[in-house]
Amino acid sequence: MTGEEHTGTNAAIGAIANPIIERVWQLAEPLCRDEGMELVHVAFHREPAGRILRLYLDKPGGVTLDDCATISRQLGDLLDVALETQGAYRLEVSSPGERRPLGRVSDFERFRGHRAQVRISRPINGRKNFTGTLEGARGSSIQMVVDNQVVDIVFADIVKAHLLQPNGENAC
Repeated sequence: MTGEEHTGTNAAIGAIANPIIERVWQLAEPLCRDEGMELVHVAFHREPAGRILRLYLDKPGGVTLDDCATISRQLGDLLDVALETQGAYRLEVSSPGERRPLGRVSDFERFRGHRAQVRISRPINGRKNFTGTLEGARGSSIQMVVDNQVVDIVFADIVKAHLLQPNGENAC
């Protein structure tokens, strides 16, 4: 993706900073679409058990274990050929669950009016963590109401974002 694509509605959180995430989006999104699923989010990070490449999928009515297995098998083969990583990683494919990740600018529009938690890399007024109601996106920023004030957050600064359940304040 070029820099211009990252500010559009299909920009993906983490893709700017991590070329592996960007490449996985490029490979996985058409595959998921062909299988009737939406690629919700891609994460690649270290955990105590090693490096994890985690993909979240969704479709109307929800994804099944068979859906996840199908994408995992097909994508595993693609990644073995096309993804250049240094060292082993484990591929995990799952549904977004209750804490649905917000992975693209378009998600902040789609879930306007929902409560969410957002973590950013550069502080705004000394804060890096925000919990509030999504107000959508404008240009290269997303807006949310936090403590009765609208906060503009540059999309490229978002490290992690997910929806909150109406009765829960899940930690980011």
